[in-house]
Amino acid sequence: MKDKTARGSAAEVGGAEPMGTEAAARVADVLLLFTGGPASLGVSTISRELGLAKAVVHRILRSLASRELLVTDPGTRGYRLGPAAAALGARALRDSTLRSAAAPVLRRLRDETYETTTLSELVGDARVYLDQFESPQEIKMTVEVGRRFPLHTGASGKVILACFPEPRREAVLAGPLAVLTPQTVSDPARLRAELADIARRGAAVSHGERQVGAASVAAPVFGVDGEVAGAISVCGPVDRFGAETCARYVPAVRAAAEEISAALGWAAPTRG
Repeated sequence: MKDKTARGSAAEVGGAEPMGTEAAARVADVLLLFTGGPASLGVSTISRELGLAKAVVHRILRSLASRELLVTDPGTRGYRLGPAAAALGARALRDSTLRSAAAPVLRRLRDETYETTTLSELVGDARVYLDQFESPQEIKMTVEVGRRFPLHTGASGKVILACFPEPRREAVLAGPLAVLTPQTVSDPARLRAELADIARRGAAVSHGERQVGAASVAAPVFGVDGEVAGAISVCGPVDRFGAETCARYVPAVRAAAEEISAALGWAAPTRG
């Protein structure tokens, strides 16, 4: 009896907890996969992307579907996010301090530039569009709120990545660097040079790196702890974002980002 209890305690300390943590991480990874790709995903795709056995993926999908976090997609015979996931997302948006602080500033910046303004939040080593205020112009840029994008693509991602401590930044650059368009920069050496320049300017400019035909000017947003929390941008069709226009937008976007950061409790460093 004593030996059995001892084995049970050891399992709780060194076995059961890690196994439970690993299982929870797998479930989270499956759910997060739906924020960065097609709306519908099947067992084979998820298994390949996450390196999990199909049987494991199938069990996770059935469990998530039983709680309406996922639902089956009759058109593809795969799964897509369900009403429970939508409810979680809506609650997260409603309660987002970052989104609340940014909204009036982004609306004003949209009215000043007549271009779409966006808010991205840092999620792990990626970013997610959290909000946007669309341009009143007929031809305009819009973004997909809630979708994840890699940090090395586009002005919003790069300006966040430029604010990372070196070890974390290097870890991102060492990983697979997806190529989203012909203009996407995926060479680590070139990215390091660009990120150093972005860090000095406090802003980033991109043309067609994340989406063909789109351009943006972005600046970082910091939380009360001084860590980068996300980024804001002004974005639109690439033919409206020439060098002169981008140079004019940089100080405006940077000032707007600093205003949002201050609302979050961030204190700007004294410039000597």
